[in-house]
Amino acid sequence: MRIETELMRGAGPVAVLKLLERRAMYGYELVEALAQRTEGVLDMGQSTLYPLLYNLEAKGLIAGEWREAESGRNRKYYRLTGKGRKRLAHDTKQWAALSGAMQSLGITANPSAEVS
Repeated sequence: MRIETELMRGAGPVAVLKLLERRAMYGYELVEALAQRTEGVLDMGQSTLYPLLYNLEAKGLIAGEWREAESGRNRKYYRLTGKGRKRLAHDTKQWAALSGAMQSLGITANPSAEVS
């Protein structure tokens, strides 16, 4: 299932911050991880991801550093900053509240489930 642009606009940054919470990653690695870990739901191309990364970097939520990869190629690795960790904690609480509110309306991961 492909997520519409409006929903992706909110989910994308939080998903990237969450992945970077574990370790630094470069752009294509993030694209692959998002697609794999979300079974394609948060699959985004590089043309979507890189503007998102630049925006997060401009806000000070992530920091980029050029490194030589095992292949010998230089890649820009992104890591979560202290400000990014605080933002991720805040956004995680908001997503939990939103998810709970949607469940109370009967909108769940199981579309056939109904509110009693």
